Amino acid sequence: MSDADRGARAGGAGPAGVGGPAEGALLVVGDVVTDVVARHRGPLAAGTDTVAAVRTVPGGAGANVACWAVHEGCADVRLLGRVGRDAAAWHEGELTASGVRPLLVTDPQAPTGTVVCLVDSDASAERTFLTDSGASLRLAPDDWSPALLDGVARLHLSGYLFFSGPSRALVSVVLESTRARGVPVSLDPASAGFLTALGVDRFLGLCAGVDVLLPSRDEACLLTGLPGPADASAELSRRFPLVVTKLGGDGALIARAGSVRAHVPALRATPRDTTGAGDAFTGAFLAALLGGAEPEKAARAGCAAGAKAVERVGGRPPAKDPR
Repeated sequence: MSDADRGARAGGAGPAGVGGPAEGALLVVGDVVTDVVARHRGPLAAGTDTVAAVRTVPGGAGANVACWAVHEGCADVRLLGRVGRDAAAWHEGELTASGVRPLLVTDPQAPTGTVVCLVDSDASAERTFLTDSGASLRLAPDDWSPALLDGVARLHLSGYLFFSGPSRALVSVVLESTRARGVPVSLDPASAGFLTALGVDRFLGLCAGVDVLLPSRDEACLLTGLPGPADASAELSRRFPLVVTKLGGDGALIARAGSVRAHVPALRATPRDTTGAGDAFTGAFLAALLGGAEPEKAARAGCAAGAKAVERVGGRPPAKDPR
């Protein structure tokens, strides 16, 4: 039994269907990493110095989703992840301070994953990631117990779990457990670059049983081979019951049963750092869905959270007021 298993508790009601209210927790299974965010202006100067504002902040797609879900109103959010000894206490403290219940496994060998986020601080605040996954993708079947689903109404998977052997094996075990319990599962594919390396067909085969897919524009197009996000979303919704495609500054598309049902517009924002904007959308979307919102309303909550996220540095919401 892993460290995380000790954090599981019983209670709560049955699972929530898409758009239906639920009593129970959101369990996020995913990555916890340390983000080093370097904001520079204009192109990097090869072979010499580039002036930048550098900050070290807690991150990871799974952890970010969990924190935003709490921030947007989900009362019980739990996170299963794997970290190194080097930063385990810091990450646990940061998650707890954000209202997330951390179910962290401490890796005895690998350090905590680290992502260097290079953010061009010009108007688009576009970012490039340099990723050392470290312990985060060493989450494995031995770190899982079906007891972790006690009191859980919905489970969310970070797509980064699909990009290493141990965590792919974990995904299979988790999906088997959720099917047995009738717990609905959402998934964010996470990275077009890693998807290409893994292979689209292999990824889609591993996703069997996922209820809600939350791809970016690029990921949706890559997964279908179609050039436009609307056609790609519609095609994906023949495979997944609900597809919500995140379009950044163009909002989001909602597709079901082979057709796009709604286009939700983005909110205006002045971007400082786009790191974690998709995670903010996902966390807010899932919080609203658990609260009983229909997908279109939940996507509006997601777009609002994404707008908040791009105006901040780092992928997490603002800290709670301690008062």
